[in-house]
Amino acid sequence: MAKLVLGPLLRYVDATSATVWVETDASCEVTIAGHTARTFQAGRQHFALVRLENLGPRTEYDVRLGDELVWPEPGSGFPKPVIRTGEVRQIAFGSCRAAPHQPVGPDALDALAQRLMELPEEAWPQALVLLGDQVYADEPTEATKQWLRERRNGTKEPDGEVVHFGEYARLYHETWGDPEIRWLLSVVPTAMIFDDHDVRDDWNTSAVWRKEMADKPWWRDRIRGAISSYWVYQHLGNLSPDELARNPLYAKVKAQDTDVLPLLEEFAEEADKEVEGRKSTWWSFRREFGRVRLLMVDTRSGRILDEGKRQMVSDEEFEWIERNTEGDFDHLLIGSSLPWLMPHALSHFQSLNEIGARKPGWQGKAAEGIRQAVDLEHWPAFRESFDRLSRMIEKAANNGAATVCVLSGDVHHSYVAEAEFPRPTKAVVAQLVCSPIHNEAPKFLRPGFRLSWSRPASRVFRRLATLAGVPEDLVHWRKTSGPHFGNSVALLDIEGRRARYRLISAAGEETASVLLGREPQ
Repeated sequence: MAKLVLGPLLRYVDATSATVWVETDASCEVTIAGHTARTFQAGRQHFALVRLENLGPRTEYDVRLGDELVWPEPGSGFPKPVIRTGEVRQIAFGSCRAAPHQPVGPDALDALAQRLMELPEEAWPQALVLLGDQVYADEPTEATKQWLRERRNGTKEPDGEVVHFGEYARLYHETWGDPEIRWLLSVVPTAMIFDDHDVRDDWNTSAVWRKEMADKPWWRDRIRGAISSYWVYQHLGNLSPDELARNPLYAKVKAQDTDVLPLLEEFAEEADKEVEGRKSTWWSFRREFGRVRLLMVDTRSGRILDEGKRQMVSDEEFEWIERNTEGDFDHLLIGSSLPWLMPHALSHFQSLNEIGARKPGWQGKAAEGIRQAVDLEHWPAFRESFDRLSRMIEKAANNGAATVCVLSGDVHHSYVAEAEFPRPTKAVVAQLVCSPIHNEAPKFLRPGFRLSWSRPASRVFRRLATLAGVPEDLVHWRKTSGPHFGNSVALLDIEGRRARYRLISAAGEETASVLLGREPQ
């Protein structure tokens, strides 16, 4: 009899439909709230994405494999699994969640789940946005390291590197297998995008980094395992039922009654070539939460890394993003794992470094070494894309929305920065950062983060950037909250055309509260 390995994860939800993801240990029929899907096999794992239609405002559900009830588990003390399709009043978000039991402080997402269990459903967030580093493939737990050593015995593959699909699966089992997290993900719809640690630290930092990794004998298997597992564990659930119906790879996966892992690995290898300008797929997607639109942007896999024309996002994908900033909504959220607006000194330094890395000889090599050593790979390090994003956001902020917010993580401190353009915009424009959920920055790094926000440091690096030929910024910004340190989850509370950012620590303390939005003009 098949057993439930992981899930259920409540993924896409709209006014009348939803998708629920599960992993099982054998082939079977999965039934959820009267809707059934057959599992597909990838390697030794089996998965199903069950599509539910014609839902009301509230639907309690269970999970059956064949005729056997497997969720909720017998004697479960958790609130019942439920799908809610009503008004979206609160969205939780954040990034950078190391596996449980890692020595990086308390887990803010686990703590949030425990608090929500004591609250009525009305107080639960209606959505959770995870902005990268759902797993840390380059920082495995001690248990996984030992498992890898045993698995590698007698092979030429490195002991400490997660390489294959099944090894990435183990990371997801560790990260999402915690009981409180499993319950939270079963009742709050989740949208996800990867960042570098979902594949490997500094993934696609530069063309030089790509070449260095390509020379490693295990890298080809690594990227195939990373992207194919991302497609299964994260990306599938990001898609709406209509998008799934049009997705050619998903159609092939459902039609094949044998192991689809070779098919997924072939797809993954093609997807990895996007940095060469060869478009095979993209990972960006759109979600509608009532009067709130979320555009989740891939800032990793879709980069163009030619030093003569570095781009965070290809022209084709950027055009799609720009088109989707148009419409009738009150709040536009742009999910980017990497912040658009950063500490001023660090922002100028990144643009300065990009110019330095283009120079021949020792200067270019030195700039590249600095880029990789201190992770100079955010939007300002792709200056053409930084400016294009700024122009897009300025235009979107005059199209009728009350707020345009960029939701980000990655930088291991949290903050709010409000943007100001030469001509005032109708909407409030803000950069909202929540990082990390569970991987707090060492204390010795925190003074550096604070210093990078200071006016003297900003002036020095702006002057150096100007001398090097970096153009003036199209946008100016001021920090209105932060920097905040420690593991946290952010909540975006939405009331009509107003929104409020709140930062909640793992201890349950509200460490920041910033009101966003203006009355219609």
